[in-house]
Amino acid sequence: MMKCSAGILAYRLKKVKSNDGQTEFFLVHPGGPFFARKDNGFWTIPKGEYESNETPLDAARREFEEETGVRLSGKFVSLGAVKQKGGKIVEAWAIESDFDETQITSNTFEIEWPPKSGRKQSFPEVDKAGWFELKEASKKINQAQMEFLLRLPGLIS
Repeated sequence: MMKCSAGILAYRLKKVKSNDGQTEFFLVHPGGPFFARKDNGFWTIPKGEYESNETPLDAARREFEEETGVRLSGKFVSLGAVKQKGGKIVEAWAIESDFDETQITSNTFEIEWPPKSGRKQSFPEVDKAGWFELKEASKKINQAQMEFLLRLPGLIS
């Protein structure tokens, strides 16, 4: 059975001297020991798998709040879906928002660490977050999800 995830791409218009807004995208870095030394290509939109008893948008909103502590409301714009390298389908929505990325609070998960040690450790699902302009975001984001950044301008202009 194919795994499906749903997520939200938050964006904001950064104020610059010329009064033109530069779009910034909100991305998160996965927590835990497997991603501790990985950066470019590993950031993602806040997302997660969903069950058959919830809509993808409801799951995306729930996952965003679990991973950041931020509850979003307003007009969500569908960005469609992409297929990631491992075969997972990710469906996403965009919403304009602005919040302090340094204040996020993530839920945690528990795994045996180090492997085969018999010890359980807790790690945050998201260990870092940031707002990035397109040039930097395109380096950071999982390459399959880059499509969401490219789709956004045509849907909000």
